[in-house]
Amino acid sequence: MLAFLLTLMLLLGVVIVLAYAERKVAAFMQDRLGPTEAGPYGSLQAVLDVVKLLQKEDIVPALADKGLFKLAPILIFAAVFAGFAVIPISPTLVPAGIGIGVFYLLAIISLDVIGLLMAGWGSNNKYAMLGAMRSVAQIVSYEIPAGLAILSAVMISQSLDFQEISYQQGVLMNAFPGMGYDTNWLFGIQALGIDTTNIGGITTWNIFRAPMLLVAFVIYFIASLAESNRAPFDIPEAESELVAGFHVEYSGFRFAVLFLAEYSMMVLVSLVAVILFLGSWNTPLPNIGSIALANWTTGTIGEISGNLWAAFWLISKTFVLLFVQLWARWTYPRLRVDQLMYLCWKVLTPVALVVVLLAGIWRLLMI
Repeated sequence: MLAFLLTLMLLLGVVIVLAYAERKVAAFMQDRLGPTEAGPYGSLQAVLDVVKLLQKEDIVPALADKGLFKLAPILIFAAVFAGFAVIPISPTLVPAGIGIGVFYLLAIISLDVIGLLMAGWGSNNKYAMLGAMRSVAQIVSYEIPAGLAILSAVMISQSLDFQEISYQQGVLMNAFPGMGYDTNWLFGIQALGIDTTNIGGITTWNIFRAPMLLVAFVIYFIASLAESNRAPFDIPEAESELVAGFHVEYSGFRFAVLFLAEYSMMVLVSLVAVILFLGSWNTPLPNIGSIALANWTTGTIGEISGNLWAAFWLISKTFVLLFVQLWARWTYPRLRVDQLMYLCWKVLTPVALVVVLLAGIWRLLMI
C-alpha cells in the first residue's frame, strides 16, 4: 500500500511538472510568455489547475449511462497506472520484478481501450462517441508497429524481464547474480572487434548493440505518440472538430483523472523506450582507460549511491523524451485520419516487420 501511494504521489508530481513545462515550451516556441502570475515564473499554475478541477462540480449528463460514465475514467487511469508496477527504477529497486514484465505491460495498458469506449458510449454524446471510436481505432492500429518494435528488442535481449534487459545494457551485467553472461554475448559494437563489456556507457545500449534497434526505437517512439493521443496524432481530441473528444462531457475530478491518465501514459511510454533502447538506468558515460565513469556513475549493486545515480539517469533520459514529445506537439500539424492510417499500416508496420526479421537473423548470426 505504501509503495502504491508513493508511486501515485511521485507520478502526480511528475505530471504537474510536465503540464507546466508544456505550457512554457509551447510559449517559447510561439514567442509567448506562458504562465507568469501564479508563483515564480508561473510555476504554481499547474498546481492551482489541479485545485480548481477538484473544486468543480461533478456533472453527470441526465441521459448518460451513469455506471459506464463514472467507471470509465477509473479504468483508463488504472490500466495506465498498473503498467508502472514492472518498471525498474535502479539496479535493486523495482515494484514488481516479474519475469514477463514486457508481456504484462503490453496486456495491461491495452485495457484502456475498453475505458475509452465506455467513456464515449456512456456519455450519450455523438461527439464523445466519435472521439472514442477514433481513439480506439488509432490505439489498436498503432499497437501493431509498437509491439513489433518491442518484439525486436526482446529478441535481441532474449528476455521479457525489464530488469534483466536493463542489466544487459551496462557494465554491471557480469556482476549481477544469476546472469552468467560472458564477453561473447555482446555482439553489436563488439562484432567490430571492440570489447564493450567493461567499457559500458552508451556503447552497450541496445540501439548500438544491434543497428536495427535504432530503427525500432524510431518506430516505437512515433507509435507511442499515437498511443498517448499526442500531436500530431491527437485526432481523438481534435478540438477544432470534436470539441474535446471522448471526454467532452467530463468535468471536475473525473476530467482530472483523464488528464492525469494521458500524461501518465506519456511518462510510461517514455520509460519503456528508455529501458528497451536507451540503456535504462545505466549511465551514458563509458569507462575511458583508468577513468571508470560507467562504474562510478552507475555505482555498485546494493549501494545507495549507485541506486540514486541509476534513478537519476533513468529519469533524465525519460525527461529528454518527454521534451521531444512536447516539441513534436508544437511543431507538426495534426494528421488527417487517412494519413494516420496510411502511416501506420503502409509505412511503420511493414518496416517494423522487416526490423523483426533482421533482429532474428542478427541474433542467429552474431550469437
